[in-house]
Amino acid sequence: MKMIILKVFLFMMILEPLPADVWNNPHDSEKIATQTLFSAFSMPPKRLDPVVSYNANEWAIIGQIYEPPLQYNYLKRPYALEALTLKEMPALTYYDLEGRLVDENDAHIAFSEYRLRLREDVKYQDHPAFVKDANGTLFYGKLSEEALENIQTLDDFEKQATRHLTASDYAYAIKRMAVRQNHSPILDNMAEYIVGLKAFSQNITKIAEEKKRTKEVLDLRAYNIAGVKVLSDHTLSIRIKGKYPQFIYWLSMYFFSPIPWEADLFYQQKGMKGKNLTWNWSPVGTGAYYLVKNDPSREMVLKANPNFHDERYPSLNEEERNSSNIPRELLSDAGKKLPFIKEVIYTLEKESIPLWNKFLQGYYDASGISSEAFDQAVQISASGTMDLSSEMSQKGIVLKGSVQPSIFYMAFNMEDPVVGGYSESAKKLRQAISIAQNQEEYISIFMNERGIAAQGPIAPGIFGHLDGEKGTDKVVYEWKSGKRVRKSIEVAKRLLAEAGYPEGISMKTGKQLKLHYDATATGPDDRALMDWRRKQFAKLGIQLVIRSTDYNRFQDKVRKAKVQIFSWGWNADYPDPENFLFLLYGGNAVVNTNGAGINSSNYQNPEFDKLFDEIKIMSNSPQRQEKIQKMLTLVREDAPWVWGFHPKSLALTHLWFKNVFPNAMANNTLKYKRIDAKLRVEKQKEWNQPVLLPLVLFVLLLVLSGYFLHKLYLNRQKAVIKQER
Repeated sequence: MKMIILKVFLFMMILEPLPADVWNNPHDSEKIATQTLFSAFSMPPKRLDPVVSYNANEWAIIGQIYEPPLQYNYLKRPYALEALTLKEMPALTYYDLEGRLVDENDAHIAFSEYRLRLREDVKYQDHPAFVKDANGTLFYGKLSEEALENIQTLDDFEKQATRHLTASDYAYAIKRMAVRQNHSPILDNMAEYIVGLKAFSQNITKIAEEKKRTKEVLDLRAYNIAGVKVLSDHTLSIRIKGKYPQFIYWLSMYFFSPIPWEADLFYQQKGMKGKNLTWNWSPVGTGAYYLVKNDPSREMVLKANPNFHDERYPSLNEEERNSSNIPRELLSDAGKKLPFIKEVIYTLEKESIPLWNKFLQGYYDASGISSEAFDQAVQISASGTMDLSSEMSQKGIVLKGSVQPSIFYMAFNMEDPVVGGYSESAKKLRQAISIAQNQEEYISIFMNERGIAAQGPIAPGIFGHLDGEKGTDKVVYEWKSGKRVRKSIEVAKRLLAEAGYPEGISMKTGKQLKLHYDATATGPDDRALMDWRRKQFAKLGIQLVIRSTDYNRFQDKVRKAKVQIFSWGWNADYPDPENFLFLLYGGNAVVNTNGAGINSSNYQNPEFDKLFDEIKIMSNSPQRQEKIQKMLTLVREDAPWVWGFHPKSLALTHLWFKNVFPNAMANNTLKYKRIDAKLRVEKQKEWNQPVLLPLVLFVLLLVLSGYFLHKLYLNRQKAVIKQER
């Protein structure tokens, strides 16, 4: 027994100083050492069909698989479009009603035509839909029920093939968009611009209904849109009505991703939907990655597309780097072939705490910052500066943040007899309320400093937004000692008195001013926010009455202009000031559009509307900037909104996750990122060493206990033997 105890002590002394392997790693140990990205998702994507999907969590997957004609440059700021599957940016020409070429400044422009010249080296991912027999017939084009019996995934098909991208694939995508049964969210908008799309949609929708009734497939190659022409295998033209410069941005969205007709017919076959072999489940693209596993209840996996065309990490000259404020380390891979990461594994994590703990252990390469983890991850100075906590800094974790092209605001219904209207007294009432709404305090309390106070409707990073003194709302702020300072509550009270409400008392009625705020508040956090709202108005002597309701009822009231004050938000579809300013365009007011407009405050200023009609068809230029500044001056004076804030997104990345640069407009950014796998392995071992001493001591305790119990047993046995003698 003494020998056993000695061996246990020797084992303990040898084992304790040795670096042990990571025992608690939830991932494949071999993949940890490769270019594999480990990420997580909490909401499974429902629709991976590019013609339908319009959600961020879906575009996070779609963006890696599909390729519209254009993309946003990963590094340039302000955001800049560039060719993706095209040889160069689309050529743009203008025509009058007689079909004659005219200049871009001609007053008689009736049509704009975009000509897209495709690269000839772009191929689709391997897929059974592309397989053909010796006669050129689709090999899997007429699958029987028996043939599908043993098919569960695309991998179960014995053969797969690919083909090159053609111009007709983009035309086919627009035709698919036109089919009402496909529920494309942008169809009505595009039908107003693309020549012939509205009429085509009406016709093809009827045909699709008839095909469904007779259980036939719908081959869209047999039908054509007047304004969409395939000029050759690699040339496509799209004609739109009038002049609409923002159309170029739509060509970077996934609604315009190419759709190969072979795959469309493949998925229309009987029995495919029952196998989850659909566009929503099994996308087919030309992008840097393809989906190899789609198990949204557990895991989704992307792999690098072996057919991916030649694309290189972007490079910038010194002037571009300085103007975009790009750190030099982001350019170390300039010119190298993409993608770097070869596999992406997304794991379902329903709770934020387990995800956070695994990130701290190094098992996820990046993480957001939940409210529960915020204080552990970030420290905020007295001046409001945000930085990493010492715990995060010691681990070498990097904080990535960017202001989103979004705005959350509080709006006045300009049709309301109290807070609406364009008289001087109405303006001063809204201006006083705007000053009293301390957005900096709101951002600190409710946003953990994750936002910046807005100075107007246009978000940072968008043409028309100006920083510094030039971009300051002088109605609400003063510029002092090189920074913005919110005007005092005394200034707000003076404006309120000039509006006819001294100390919040109406000079007409002698009663306290009572205003109504419509909201969808329900939970404890919402109640705290509503209390804060009341206090902001109470500073002026105004009583704020909260009218809470469900979201559907709230939307209905806004669309019918049955609200007085309310809060709303907007995320940019594309990085153009028109996409923000049209929220205040009179023609978009809900009262003018039977509730369908996006101008929910019903702001209507003829001078603003005139300038909007001018800038929406202008290219970015000093002249456009000048007109936009005039528009901003008008809305700041009229104050139809309390401008609110632009949110900041924050994320944490480990030191081994390279080339991470926030880009709010691009979704296809995985291809630019890289993993230092060697460093990841080292850090995981360092942070997750098993503590063996307690285990060894426990084993030793068991051995010693056994030893003494054994001795006790032997002593008893000896005593029994003595008694028997």
